[in-house]
Amino acid sequence: MNRTSSPTKKALFYTLLVLFSVLYIFPFIIQLVTSFKTQTDASLNPLSLAPAPFTTEAIERLADTKFPRWFFNSVWVSVLVTIARVFFCSLAGYALARLKFRGRGALFTAILAVMSVPGIVLLLPKFLALKYYGIYDTPGALVIPLMCDAAGVFIMKQFFESIPPSVEEAARIDGAGTFRTFWSIVLPMAKPALITLTILSFQGSWNELGHFIIASQNENLYTLTRGVAGFASGGLGSGTQFPIKMAAALVMTIPTAIVFIIFQRFFTQGANAGADKG
Repeated sequence: MNRTSSPTKKALFYTLLVLFSVLYIFPFIIQLVTSFKTQTDASLNPLSLAPAPFTTEAIERLADTKFPRWFFNSVWVSVLVTIARVFFCSLAGYALARLKFRGRGALFTAILAVMSVPGIVLLLPKFLALKYYGIYDTPGALVIPLMCDAAGVFIMKQFFESIPPSVEEAARIDGAGTFRTFWSIVLPMAKPALITLTILSFQGSWNELGHFIIASQNENLYTLTRGVAGFASGGLGSGTQFPIKMAAALVMTIPTAIVFIIFQRFFTQGANAGADKG
């Protein structure tokens, strides 16, 4: 009875997995196919999986918009934010994990509290701060408020606590200071967590929308998320314009997908670092 039911249960289980996988990736397939349709075909057959005829007109039309400029803005913003987050979150995580100072527990609790606050709630205070410091509608407004992240500090703190303190004690005996110990000894050991933070920071800044809406009104400072959101809300003029919207979304998806595919095995290691310690 058990031998017979076991293969049946496995077959049912894998069938459900395949079914849910297809349902999950189906919207992406529609996006991909629609990017190579004509406007007429996309309107008449929106769920068709075969473009009739196949055309690259939508992608070519993107070159005639400010899409290339927005793509460039997304690249430099995401790269700068990622570098800054990895550096500052690592410093803060190490300080909370190893340095003994008054109020350390309260500070870490405050960081955890920030993680529980919905991002939309902080948009107005961010806007007021940008106006107060005079950087609203400047390149700095796109980067500076995103240079550190509570979740990143939490990830790094948890990983640093999993490293034996004896490693640092040996470095201090050899005369290394706190920063030298952090930079030369501890940080290289945190490679899985650093790569995890790099992936999350790049994807987060690349896909960020709310902050960029309140940071600038200059179209030359738009990122892809802001620009493509304008496409979706009628920025292309009359008509549905499904092919060019889908083409823009497709191009926007490629960089983050590539980054995740390359570093996915390190992502899993870093995400589980804190759990191993517990």
